[in-house]
Amino acid sequence: MTNNNLLPDNFNQEVQRTLEVLRAGGTILYPTDTIWGIGCDATNSRAVEKVYKLKQRVESKSLIILLDDMEKLSQYVEDVPEITFDLLTSIETPLTIIYSNAKNLAKNVMAADKTIAIRIVREAFCRELIKSFNKPIVSTSANISNDPTALTFNKISKEIHDKVDYVVNLYQDKLNQTKASTIIRLFESGEYTVIRK
Repeated sequence: MTNNNLLPDNFNQEVQRTLEVLRAGGTILYPTDTIWGIGCDATNSRAVEKVYKLKQRVESKSLIILLDDMEKLSQYVEDVPEITFDLLTSIETPLTIIYSNAKNLAKNVMAADKTIAIRIVREAFCRELIKSFNKPIVSTSANISNDPTALTFNKISKEIHDKVDYVVNLYQDKLNQTKASTIIRLFESGEYTVIRK
């Protein structure tokens, strides 16, 4: 449960405004549990296409999606290995896991081999947004492909600001954890390899 006493006054208003954009198939620039990200409805292929165009990124490079609760993994992954829950509860830092056999997602959000990268977020805004939206959202770094990753809000290019449909008006002056998440490739056997620490 989110402690409302610790949240900014405009928190709920920003959740509602962002929800409207996501429901309309729009793109957002928003604070995540790591760095600022570009997002959209991960089940809407047209919205996902807008993100690829905005980043000038080839669609063969799949995207990360965010969920608010590990219990929802089975809605988007065919078989969730038992070790998943141990990994998610034992690793404190943001963790992205690549799963086999994704389902119920936009085809262009997955890799060609049907793998999908999913992160369960603990950050208040993302959690509340995804919970209210009741669908996963895309999260990709807020930069044009091959440009340096913007580690803080004020480093995000004007081009990104101008091209997204909505910029979330929260935590823009906050120095988030300036590091992308750890990435693990998890196989159906329960074995895994660390791709990025």
